[in-house]
Amino acid sequence: MAALGPSRGGGGFRDINVTPLVDVLLVLLVVFMVTAPLLANGLRVDLPAVDAPASELKDSRLVVTVTAEGRILFEDRDVTDGLEALLLNDSRIQAHRELYIRADENVRYGVVARVVAAARVAGVEGLNLLVRPETEAEAERASRERRAP
Repeated sequence: MAALGPSRGGGGFRDINVTPLVDVLLVLLVVFMVTAPLLANGLRVDLPAVDAPASELKDSRLVVTVTAEGRILFEDRDVTDGLEALLLNDSRIQAHRELYIRADENVRYGVVARVVAAARVAGVEGLNLLVRPETEAEAERASRERRAP
């Protein structure tokens, strides 16, 4: 009479094949690695358009974002209340002595001035305001507005 189940000599599965599981996990890891930086830049900030070349961003981890509502963000964290302490204690800012300010064009001047003052207190020597280069249509409209009485 034949025994039910795998026989002693072999034919049955003794180990789980983990290769498909590892393949799926590696694909998920790649997907998350690609989409994570995109999520960080999902915050909508309308940079002012000016007749100047755009500043070259050397390190995206040295960017302070100021929203139209006056919130101050650093690395996707709201640091509105503790900005000064954060800039003084951040090792990258202390090492590079550089900071980029990405402020919405509709934000109050006082909020941007607070970020600049906190950066100066923290010893930042290279302070860069990120802007959007003006298009030809915007430049022409601004020129007409300056000439109009």
